[in-house]
Amino acid sequence: MDAGAAPGESMRPSWCPERIGSSESRRDDLPEVDAARWKPRRPARLVDEGTGPEAVAVFRVGPGATLVDAVGEPPLLLVTDELPVLGRWAGDAVVVLLGDGAKLSGLGGTLLEASAPKLLVLGGSEADIDMAVAALRDQLDGTGLVALEPAMALEV
Repeated sequence: MDAGAAPGESMRPSWCPERIGSSESRRDDLPEVDAARWKPRRPARLVDEGTGPEAVAVFRVGPGATLVDAVGEPPLLLVTDELPVLGRWAGDAVVVLLGDGAKLSGLGGTLLEASAPKLLVLGGSEADIDMAVAALRDQLDGTGLVALEPAMALEV
């Protein structure tokens, strides 16, 4: 590999948002966990700092569903296909749904009915987002709602 060459698409991890919907994101290279039983890791005690696990862990939690656990941050769940059964941690999570309007509306409605997250993020075309927001707005009950835009940065 040429060290001066720019990294290609294949160099990006399979959990990167722009690859979540691709067939490569469905590979079995991520450890799988049961989202209903999973618990976020806690920050290390000052005495133990530097001896703990890696700062970010990425798991597959179902078809088209990836969970990112960064110690000290809310869990991040990226979903393109099926919404897994979630545990109590979901109330503190940031959930990103990617798809067309019908998929965003269906996944969002199921999620809000089962366990409302702290923040729901929608990714799709403008028309898809409009359709999903219209379907979900009355179900939010305290859940924040954000629509992704190209080149947008979002800090939670």
